[in-house]
Amino acid sequence: MKIDYDIPQLVPFINWPYFFFAWQLKEPAEQQRMRQEAEETLSRLAPHYQAHALFLLLDAHGQADNIVIDRAEGPFQLPMLRQQRVEGTCLCLADFLHPRSDKIGVFATTVDVGLETDFDHDPYQKMMAQLLADRLAEAAAECLHLEVRRHYWGYAPDEQLSMADLHQERFEGIRPAVGYPSLPDTSLNFLLDELLGFRQIGIRLTESGAMRPHASVSGLMLAHPQARYFAVGKIGNDQLNDYACRRGLPVALIRKFLTANL
Repeated sequence: MKIDYDIPQLVPFINWPYFFFAWQLKEPAEQQRMRQEAEETLSRLAPHYQAHALFLLLDAHGQADNIVIDRAEGPFQLPMLRQQRVEGTCLCLADFLHPRSDKIGVFATTVDVGLETDFDHDPYQKMMAQLLADRLAEAAAECLHLEVRRHYWGYAPDEQLSMADLHQERFEGIRPAVGYPSLPDTSLNFLLDELLGFRQIGIRLTESGAMRPHASVSGLMLAHPQARYFAVGKIGNDQLNDYACRRGLPVALIRKFLTANL
């Protein structure tokens, strides 16, 4: 499923503290001034640019450290990583799917590439457009996830949360994004691309699986009521070798993808 979002639809979903952090703004007066300027910029951009989303709701199940997509043409495996160097339960995202039958959402969001390329003549406006593009891609993911919970998947049809509640992730389920602590291997984007077809919304992948436009988000949606975010952290050579085997890729290549976790 492909969805196009106009900028005014997404402005209410923007998480402004991240925008202020990018500008290194700490004083409330400075933040208010910059937000006003940003909203004026968004109004000017609105007639010319959009954000875009892809989403699929798929039958799946958890199998050891893998999320297995159950497709008519055969199973499609998404290998996950498990915490190793922590006390207590060592979590893996596959833990939050039933071992026999469940569902999972896969998604990607992005913006029109012009938001990153049309302002090269003005360094300040280029930075403003880039930072707003980042916020719009995240806002599209937030808006999409809300629609998924209420309608497309519908596991929380009566959810009534404020925008502050959404930004504090008080909804049921989680939305781990590729490249973030629960899902640190950006090369998983190659697998999500096989499922979603990123080019439908203009996303291209680099050799490492990084997305272009830079203002893009991809990941999973899990509905288990006990699902929570966590950091995989450091893993040992035993898991590195096992993960490479499950990915069907050389250990040396996986080592490059997971440098920060070794």
